[in-house]
Amino acid sequence: MQLRTVLAAVLLLSALVTPAAAAAPGDLVSSQEVAWHPEPLRLLPAPVKAYDIRYRSTSATGTGNVVSGMVLVSPLPWTNGPRPIVAYAMGTQGMADRCAPSRQLQNGTEVEIAFLSQAMFNGWAVAITDYEGLGTPGDHTYAVARSEGRALLDVARAASNIPGLSANAPVGVFGYSQGGQAASAAAEQWKAYAPELNVVGVAAGGVPADLNAVAKFNDGNAGSGLVFAAAAGYAAAYPELPLAEVLNERGKQVVEQIRNSCVAEIALVAPFTRLNSLTTRPDVIQDAAWQKRLVENTLGAVKPAAPVYLYHGTIDELIPFSVGQKLRSQWCGLGADVQWTALPLLGHVAAVSAWGSNALNWLGDRFAGKVTHPNC
Repeated sequence: MQLRTVLAAVLLLSALVTPAAAAAPGDLVSSQEVAWHPEPLRLLPAPVKAYDIRYRSTSATGTGNVVSGMVLVSPLPWTNGPRPIVAYAMGTQGMADRCAPSRQLQNGTEVEIAFLSQAMFNGWAVAITDYEGLGTPGDHTYAVARSEGRALLDVARAASNIPGLSANAPVGVFGYSQGGQAASAAAEQWKAYAPELNVVGVAAGGVPADLNAVAKFNDGNAGSGLVFAAAAGYAAAYPELPLAEVLNERGKQVVEQIRNSCVAEIALVAPFTRLNSLTTRPDVIQDAAWQKRLVENTLGAVKPAAPVYLYHGTIDELIPFSVGQKLRSQWCGLGADVQWTALPLLGHVAAVSAWGSNALNWLGDRFAGKVTHPNC
């Protein structure tokens, strides 16, 4: 009895003085196998392994957080080394938690299922991030490149803990629109933030690389709701930014409605409305505090260490073609491996509809170890 007491005391003391392993970005917090329904009637779940996950990541200001997402694993056998993982960033989903990709995939309402299906038929796994605050407590930091890129890299890290997947797997990064911003941010942050990942390529399209230019283009136009959503996203990411205190009554109503809406609803909240009409003072985002945060989230100043496939519609009605051209020129100027495709006479949605499959095929070539064809 005395020996047992001494042993118990030693074990207790050891537990008290031995620190627990520190939580790290990419750590898997929870994982639950669920059904992926590719259609809203939810008649038949897709025959793949689907896991609803929570994982650790890092906010735009460097604090730890928990992000939700989903990992899909193809049922097809894979014998050529570790099964590849596509770190997948969805285009704009909305601001409300019900808009999170992981929830929409389970509800059968997610619209990007064609590309997910293509990945499954290729035998890959796909790790999908919900982004910070979308599907988890807190506001979604919409359009904040720093947090998006980290959430995307960390979902690839977390996926390696899913049965059948490996930390040594080749990782391809894919995204369009908001997802293109996240993928491009991941390309720029990879080597500094998650260098242990085996990133072999980044495919990004319709990238809102410069939000100052994008906001100016959309303010007062059909995409004005996205400007207001981005303002709310930045205020969520950076508490020092004034938003709530400079909104007038209509502005408060509009932003609150946007915070509780998915993308199709956001488009209908206040189209063709200028931000100045919602605030008590003009040109709020031109303030020094806003400009500091917008500039530090502007893409193009860091050379991507992995090859990049970049594409953009020439008549994109939401993200100006000139923004995509500038990002290509900046990365090329830094010596990056960039394959650029301009898509004549295609708008925002048409460009990804026509070219998203090609972008995924390009990632397939990277998984196969084929040479790249940069055209800077």
